[in-house]
Amino acid sequence: MATSQTFSYLPTSGELVLTAYSRIQIRRSEIINEHLQNAGNECNLLQVTWANLGPILFTVDLQTVNLVQGQATYSVPANTVMVNDLYMSVLNGDGTNSDRITWPLSRTEYASVPNKSQQGSPTSFWFDRLASPTLTFWPVPDGNNPTFSYYRFAFIQDAVLAGALNPAIPYLWLDAWVAGLAHRLAIHYRPELEAAREATAIKAYNVASTQGTENVLLYITPQTQSYWR
Repeated sequence: MATSQTFSYLPTSGELVLTAYSRIQIRRSEIINEHLQNAGNECNLLQVTWANLGPILFTVDLQTVNLVQGQATYSVPANTVMVNDLYMSVLNGDGTNSDRITWPLSRTEYASVPNKSQQGSPTSFWFDRLASPTLTFWPVPDGNNPTFSYYRFAFIQDAVLAGALNPAIPYLWLDAWVAGLAHRLAIHYRPELEAAREATAIKAYNVASTQGTENVLLYITPQTQSYWR
């Protein structure tokens, strides 16, 4: 059996937009500038919706930041949706470092801390989800932790139709992207198809998001106080 022996299928954003229009019975020869402008907005609004539904594994990355003694609050990149896991680098007596998980606090829990300037090895953090988000640690770093690292769920890169650019979407999510876009474009141009395209979009998203998980076992530990000794 002769096969391609390649794994490089990744159409441009423009090509996928044309496919989405075809799903609502608008052919390529019918598309004008207005169609492309609306599609450009709907591509990015679709990605906004996915960010709200996340986390999505393909947008998770690792950030590492230097800690400063006495500084509690640190800036987070503005394209961060959520902090998933955060750990401190801890100095050992022999000059080596170990990593230690740090636990999240809610706004109310952080507000309940009586001495917010107390220094020590941080055991918890508050992620303040502002337009310019921040991380605030408690206890405040005392100089024994050189860095902290965190996995964060980030926005998907902007979808741009011009310039033959590809969407920042991996292979397994391409059909969900096209299906979601077709549903959104049906609202503009084929309202009689909106319900059918919505059902297809939901199905495609569910298929992709079911695959987009880490295939590991779940462990539940009743007590963790010995972890901090």
